[in-house]
Amino acid sequence: MVISETKLEGCFILEPKVFYDQRGYFVENYNQQAFNKAIGQNILFVQDNESLSSRGVLRGLHYQKGSFAQAKLVRVIKGTVLDIAVDLRKDSSTFGEYVSIELSEDNKKQFFVPRGFAHGFIVLSETALFSYKCDNFYNKESEGGIIYNDNSLNIDWKLKEHEFIISEKDLVLPNLENASL
Repeated sequence: MVISETKLEGCFILEPKVFYDQRGYFVENYNQQAFNKAIGQNILFVQDNESLSSRGVLRGLHYQKGSFAQAKLVRVIKGTVLDIAVDLRKDSSTFGEYVSIELSEDNKKQFFVPRGFAHGFIVLSETALFSYKCDNFYNKESEGGIIYNDNSLNIDWKLKEHEFIISEKDLVLPNLENASL
């Protein structure tokens, strides 16, 4: 597996080795020892989540605060998404910056988003089956979010806005300046 850090310190792209033959393929999606060694941290994932979404579904930008902050390792099992991480660490030189990566069933890339980041994605294919591992349990009282179209972030979601399908809850999220971090 090739693991490389993005422009945002602590965010990593993972590119697994895929072994193809006449039967199909084999890939090791996660190896705790190799993963922790590569990122220089000891991450213990405690919860796996999965979502199925149709084209244009935009989920995010979400985060958990305080003692319920979460690191996530995300991947796409079926389809294609544009995945986004936004640095919310106020003491970081990249605070308020984002990184995006296309994750798909074809490229089999994974994206590690550490604690202190907002996370979201938009589905670019007809449907997408999205999987993520979390290192902390979800807590409703600790959830936060940033509106997807915050002008200070200027995220290119790759689709036209009239194609977006967004939950009512995500449509009323604050901008970064007014977010409760």
